[in-house]
Amino acid sequence: MAKPVVDRIEEQLAGEAQVLRLDVMSEVGDEAIDRYGIRGLPTLFVLDGCGQVVAVYVGVPSVERVIETVRSVPACTP
Repeated sequence: MAKPVVDRIEEQLAGEAQVLRLDVMSEVGDEAIDRYGIRGLPTLFVLDGCGQVVAVYVGVPSVERVIETVRSVPACTP
């Protein structure tokens, strides 16, 4: 059920942001679970250009809300 939603987010943000999908059953996915404390699936993180988490959505997110969030993230200023 989440795949079509994430597909739409990816399509609408093409050229503006990267969408990375992780399989929680993989080694990298398992590391993400530990690092970010993921407790429910699907979980979508919005990161800024410095790699800091700026928003987390658990469950199937609203396409419009995610896109609005991504577009409002300020540029990374280390």
